[in-house]
Amino acid sequence: MARIQQWKPEDPEFWEKEGRRHAKRNLWISVPSLMLAFIVWQIWSVVAVRLNDIGFNFTPDQLFTLAAIPGLVGATLRFVYTFAVGKFGGRNWTVVSTGALAIPAVGIGFAVQNPDTPYSVMFTLAALCGLGGGNFSSSLANISFFFPKKEKGTALGINGGLGNMGVSVVQFVTPLIITTGTFAALAGDGQLLKNGQQLWLQNAAFIWVLPIAILTVAAWFGMDNLPGTKQSVAEQFVIVKRKHTWIMTWLYVATFGSFIGYSAAFPLLLKSQFPQYVSLAFLGAFVAAAARPFGGWISDKFGGARVTSLVLITMTIGAVMVIYFMGRHEFGGFLAAFLVLFFAAGTGSGSTFQMIPGIFPVKEAAPVLGFTAAFAAYGSFFIPKLFGWSTANFGSPVAAFYIFIGFYVVSIALNWYFYQRTAGGSLFAPAKKRAA
Repeated sequence: MARIQQWKPEDPEFWEKEGRRHAKRNLWISVPSLMLAFIVWQIWSVVAVRLNDIGFNFTPDQLFTLAAIPGLVGATLRFVYTFAVGKFGGRNWTVVSTGALAIPAVGIGFAVQNPDTPYSVMFTLAALCGLGGGNFSSSLANISFFFPKKEKGTALGINGGLGNMGVSVVQFVTPLIITTGTFAALAGDGQLLKNGQQLWLQNAAFIWVLPIAILTVAAWFGMDNLPGTKQSVAEQFVIVKRKHTWIMTWLYVATFGSFIGYSAAFPLLLKSQFPQYVSLAFLGAFVAAAARPFGGWISDKFGGARVTSLVLITMTIGAVMVIYFMGRHEFGGFLAAFLVLFFAAGTGSGSTFQMIPGIFPVKEAAPVLGFTAAFAAYGSFFIPKLFGWSTANFGSPVAAFYIFIGFYVVSIALNWYFYQRTAGGSLFAPAKKRAA
């Protein structure tokens, strides 16, 4: 396949004649590749729930840590992955980063088959799942180069939103796939539960190895390194000097950080509060991921700053509702309140990312997208750990929610002061473009 020689997405004639088809081809390979990355990144959110059922003997804090540590590693790797596209090229880095996902997938498949596997090994494998977390920054940075400004919000929303869907996919597929011995000849024998039921927990990891291989090959043959997008790390690192880099990072932590953190913790949270409904854990991530493209699209239409304002207000209300219904131990209200939180966080993930290309020049916007995503990914570590801390010290997760509410209130103020008040303070007037 001939490689792209020039790239001018802001030129309407070039975009319609040539640019759009190349951009869409790269987008539709990027989406499932990113989805697999999220699947591997969040696989411990569901595997950790069943470990003690099959003979392991880990404490609740150890289990929350296994669900959280991929978030810590993934968030840290995002700082590296942010600058990788500019350094090595989008196609090249997608091939490497997607292929690497096979390492933890194969390792987990073998480790869970032996209840005597040391916690240190499980911890290491959980850390290796952070490889999947890093992919988000490079994937979004790469796709941002392909589309004109007027379509960036929608494109980033599709790539990020459908990629984020991997969290829901792994939480939905895992409970189904681990109950079948169809792959036993290849994947190994099952594990016997106390009630006589048999599980094949290794299937939760092994099932993704073949898709990883297929998409690695697809990225090699189907994606492009765009001309004119390569930059040294030093050239890209100028973004840390920009005030708006740090403000947008805070806002993205509030939105995407909440989405990925709640997604990582929700299965264990459900098991501790309403164990009979743990099979519904996938709903939260599904709602949030589905809302992300909507957030990008509606922000393209009406302005990212005002959508973000409404999102943050909704998240504050949602967190208060969760506290209320948790106190009354009403599952219906608890689930509804959490889904409000997930929907708002997903929408806000799209709206905040739509704001960034309007604030920064093209070559700075790409690394800013990755940089903000790196900080936000720490939510998948800190939120489960905060839930564990709150439960250990106060007997319930409620104290953690008060911390989240305070964070959302500060975020509302920041968004209004730096982006919304320039439009007269109205939630229903588009914010003006700000210089970086």
